[in-house]
Amino acid sequence: MLTLLRRKLTKFLDFHIKWRLSLFSIKKNIMKRGKKYLLAYSGFICLFIFFLYSFSLTKQLPLTVAEASNFTETSRYKDVIEFIKELQQQTSLIRVETICLSSEGRAVPLLIIGKPSPSSPLDLRYDKRASIYIQANIHAGEVEGKEASLMLARDIILKEKLPYLDNLVILLAPIFNADGNEKISPSNRRNQVGPEKGVGVRYNGQNLDLNRDSMKLESPELQGLVRNVLMRWDPVLLVDCHTTNGSYHEEPVTFSWPLNPNGYTSIIEYMREKMLPSISKILKEKYETLSIPYGNFMDFQEPEKGWRTFSHLPRFLTNYIGLRNRFAILDENYAYADYKTRVFACYHFLLSILDYCSNHKDEIIDLVAEADRKTIERALNPSEMDAFAVEFDVKPLREKIAIQVWEMEAIPRDEGWPRVKKTEKKRTFTLPYFSDFVPKRTIPFPYAYLIPLEETKLLEKLLDHGLSVEKLTETTSLEVESFLIKEIKGAERLYQGHRLNSVKGEYSLEKKEFPKGTLFISTAQPLGNLVAYLLEPESDDGLLVWNVFDRYLVPQWRRRPQIYPVYRLMRPVNLAKKTVQ
Repeated sequence: MLTLLRRKLTKFLDFHIKWRLSLFSIKKNIMKRGKKYLLAYSGFICLFIFFLYSFSLTKQLPLTVAEASNFTETSRYKDVIEFIKELQQQTSLIRVETICLSSEGRAVPLLIIGKPSPSSPLDLRYDKRASIYIQANIHAGEVEGKEASLMLARDIILKEKLPYLDNLVILLAPIFNADGNEKISPSNRRNQVGPEKGVGVRYNGQNLDLNRDSMKLESPELQGLVRNVLMRWDPVLLVDCHTTNGSYHEEPVTFSWPLNPNGYTSIIEYMREKMLPSISKILKEKYETLSIPYGNFMDFQEPEKGWRTFSHLPRFLTNYIGLRNRFAILDENYAYADYKTRVFACYHFLLSILDYCSNHKDEIIDLVAEADRKTIERALNPSEMDAFAVEFDVKPLREKIAIQVWEMEAIPRDEGWPRVKKTEKKRTFTLPYFSDFVPKRTIPFPYAYLIPLEETKLLEKLLDHGLSVEKLTETTSLEVESFLIKEIKGAERLYQGHRLNSVKGEYSLEKKEFPKGTLFISTAQPLGNLVAYLLEPESDDGLLVWNVFDRYLVPQWRRRPQIYPVYRLMRPVNLAKKTVQ
């Protein structure tokens, strides 16, 4: 970056010297002609100097690697860090914190952009601004968000009239998967169009997919995100930037909202029915960029069957954020568009999101506060209507969506699925959009969970999520629901280093004595939905699924599974206990 700027500065100085020599010659002639011509000459020189000053300032604006290479390359880690330093040298509006130290030893930067930039979350206690967190490069082969977010930071802070900063504090992580980013090769993600000099890899330095780690929290990146962004700054909205492929269509931006119905449904409905349709409209009308909800054809040979989104599981980050009663937007930039188009589409999408959030920040803040309050109230005053979903169906939304597509054809292969090829035929389909996940089977929502185990790793896992955890300070006898495991199976294939469990069993009421030191986790806390998803035995993405309880599920000398060591307390009870720090 500095080399490029030096070259430009050298050219500018050569140009400046040549003009000075020419002007000196002109000045000699004018001096002979008198005072009138001298005044005109002086005015001309002032205007020329002003032009040169403006020209030199413009040329010193930092460029991303994508821009400087004419969109043939993407930034490496050192390029991102250098770009951030250059921005800091031009403004006081940016502070930099560290999200985590990656497994390969790289500090993952977090930019805090504000007017003024808050020195800590305490500065925002009586502040009316809303915090927005934008994250890029969680999959380091999907680089558009990295380049677009750096451009966004630069263009916000260097404008004379600072956009958004009266209403928003912008948190920005441009290179979340720093280790994966450094494994750049032209052989990675060969199905997408550019950049020709290559991109990084999907996984982090531990060979983990970070967008599958939200529930198990095994990576320093996700642990740092929860601890140093979600718990520390508590942003009302997370934007997670990706690049997709699959079905062929013309829209370069696709998007989604949190999909799990165990989250606060008013936030889900607000995002689905008001917020994202409005952002999509801004993106089209103000920035001339088309977008559609994220998905793929259910059957590309019969597109009329419908367009379907991805999973409801909270291992995916945006769904996890929904369980935490916060807004989340999945940004999936379209891999079959060229690299430059993808970067600018992402850039304009981020601008559209900030446009909307700046104008509706009070509405967003109020919904978040309502979600936290009602989550606590539900547990303190449980009713028969309060339930936790353990099985799900997906249904189409009421309104169909229009997609501008190229028709596809299947190319048979000797092994595996046929390859899909784009034809030159364009069509617009109006399709049902299958993205409304609804409960298929539910269980009553409990007031609290009790875990009579001396298990440090389990306790650390709960605290890593930011849950409020207490311990009983007296031995206590309580009526609780227990879950008898009748069948437990581990998956045949490894997934993210685990053989995922599935269980069958039944609940029963029992009177049980809980010793001093038993963990007590109330659902009467803002993260009550997450508590249930982590600890319910039939949860499809909880800690039982991820093998955290494996050593306790089968007795030492018998093969028959036993009672799941987490008990459900169904009604509020006053107990002697203390908070675990």
